[in-house]
Amino acid sequence: MSTHSLTHSLTHSLTHSLTHSLTHSLTHSLTHSLTHSLTHSLTHSLTHSLTHSLTHSLTHSLTHSLTHSLTHSLTHSLTHSLTHSLTHSLTHSLTHSLTHSLTHSLTHSLTHSLTHSLTHSLTHSLTHSLTHSLTHSLTHSLTHSLTHSLTHSLTHSLTHSLTHSLTHSLTHSLTHSLTHSR
Repeated sequence: MSTHSLTHSLTHSLTHSLTHSLTHSLTHSLTHSLTHSLTHSLTHSLTHSLTHSLTHSLTHSLTHSLTHSLTHSLTHSLTHSLTHSLTHSLTHSLTHSLTHSLTHSLTHSLTHSLTHSLTHSLTHSLTHSLTHSLTHSLTHSLTHSLTHSLTHSLTHSLTHSLTHSLTHSLTHSLTHSLTHSR
């Protein structure tokens, strides 16, 4: 065999062997790299999508549930409190007013049967005294009643406001935390 032939044969054999080896190595390397890249990308994408979806769903559900529950509870509580307070206040005022009114009528009737000068003197004194007493009593009663009602209403209003604020803050915080924990 000639040198040329031998060189040609060796060159052909080496070229074929190297081509086959490089093709196999590159194919394996690219397949591995693509598989790894796709797996990583899909895992990241699915994780992000599921986390976002669950966070949104949970936040929405919790917000709706808490809002409904708190609104119902506060409405019930305020209605009960105001009804009780107004009933108490009106009963107290009417009782005082009727008692004083009857006392005034009886006193006036008795004094009228006495002599004119005595009647005039007593009527003047009693009228002045009863007016002062009624005014004082009604003022005290209404002041007490209004103070009680306003204090109760303000307490419930503040409770509602704080609850709403805390709910909003917790929801915002939860959402923020869940979103950034990924």
